[in-house]
Amino acid sequence: MLMTREQFLAWPRKAITLLGMSGVGKTTLANTLPKSHWFHYSGDYRIGTKYLEEHILDNIKQQAMQVGFLRKLLRSDSIYIASNISVHNLEPISTFLGKVGRAEAEGLTLQEFRRRQNLHRDAERDAMNDVARFIQKAHNIYGYDHFLNDAGGSICEIDDAGMWNTLADNTLVLYLRAGEEMEQELIRRAIANPKPLYYSRDFFDRRLVEYLQREGLSAPEQIEPDRFVQWIFPELVKHRRPLYQRYADRYGYTVDVHELGRVSDEISFLEMVADAIDRKGRGS
Repeated sequence: MLMTREQFLAWPRKAITLLGMSGVGKTTLANTLPKSHWFHYSGDYRIGTKYLEEHILDNIKQQAMQVGFLRKLLRSDSIYIASNISVHNLEPISTFLGKVGRAEAEGLTLQEFRRRQNLHRDAERDAMNDVARFIQKAHNIYGYDHFLNDAGGSICEIDDAGMWNTLADNTLVLYLRAGEEMEQELIRRAIANPKPLYYSRDFFDRRLVEYLQREGLSAPEQIEPDRFVQWIFPELVKHRRPLYQRYADRYGYTVDVHELGRVSDEISFLEMVADAIDRKGRGS
């Protein structure tokens, strides 16, 4: 949603979508807003508790069935398994996504890895298409005046015009742009703790071929999962940077991560957004 500074500040029921790499500060920024007035919609939470819930539980149960003690209890319905997903704990989603590579290192076959990637892509798209409905629910059922959509870090990989139009028609899209220092920090974190991620098919296939040739491997199932994630993450950062900017330029506004330092409450947050609107209006 594009508007002037004055229109934004006078907007009685504000709805904002935050874009940016995972770890850049979207959720931290959301937590500076008063929970009594702002409904915090987490795209990743919606993915895990709605669209991937059954797949996540099936994966956990499949692993549990390999343990004799648990196998007997599960088959006799003596225990049940549930995932404890929260806005601050998305580990079940990450575990389900998994990493391609050697089975002995908990890696997935390329076929299974792609199946899970496709499921996540569809789930992320569907979770974002739910935003318009949740804006109404947040107000009509729970009485929230304002709405914040904390989008997942891989949303820039979803090339779906319908989804982006839904976000642009119902929310102000705000991209939190990481500078070089923040990007390097994200890379350091990824190398220290390589986590499963979603990749677009074209990007992943190109990098997979490059990595296999580089390491002298003949099949993805020979890959050391963590080493591959550590290697590909810097490439992912470079790949996503222009994608985020393209969507921000077309549908919304941009703020640099260093600007978040001035945000300590709702008023300073709204001023930061209003300044981003002004910059775009001036073409700067």
